[in-house]
Amino acid sequence: MERSTTKMTTPTTTTGSSKAPIYAVGVEFDSARDLYHAAEKVRDAGYKRWDTFSPFPIHGMDTAMGLPKSWLSALVFIGGLTGFSTAVFMEFGASSFLYPLIVDAKPTNLMTIPAFFPIMFELTILFSALTATFGMLALNGLPRWNHPLFNWDRFKKVTEDKFYIAIEATDEKFSLEETRQFLQSLGGSHITVIYHDE
Repeated sequence: MERSTTKMTTPTTTTGSSKAPIYAVGVEFDSARDLYHAAEKVRDAGYKRWDTFSPFPIHGMDTAMGLPKSWLSALVFIGGLTGFSTAVFMEFGASSFLYPLIVDAKPTNLMTIPAFFPIMFELTILFSALTATFGMLALNGLPRWNHPLFNWDRFKKVTEDKFYIAIEATDEKFSLEETRQFLQSLGGSHITVIYHDE
């Protein structure tokens, strides 16, 4: 449960055990517009390890957060190229080098590519899809059994009508008091110190 602590007029709570290490400081907003403008201010303040959470995708949030282009597209390209190369090696390796069978004067070189094209296409798509799936999971740090944000009772409303920002304690700019005051200046509510599970 959340335990209230007093710091001047700032409504600040803590969630989890204070004996556990701090995961982040979170703040709640009532609208997507407020979250978007708050994200711009967090980006401009120089924080690097933080994230926004909302019940639906917000157009332009990547720009507001200053996120670089994802590496996922490069991984998918490498996966697709690997699938294509695998198909070429398996098909031409067998039919042109290991077991070249000449039937009715049909060629055994690159001129046979129309017959091999379906497999080359399918393996390219298959490897790309698998790379996209597992690459996305890896880049997002998944799977994991639990996330410290779920220790925050108010965070349950993220699937309903509330919007959140959490600045992680691993950020090089993170200072508990300064970060808490900064989040207060963004106009949010229910500023909460979130702890890891013990």
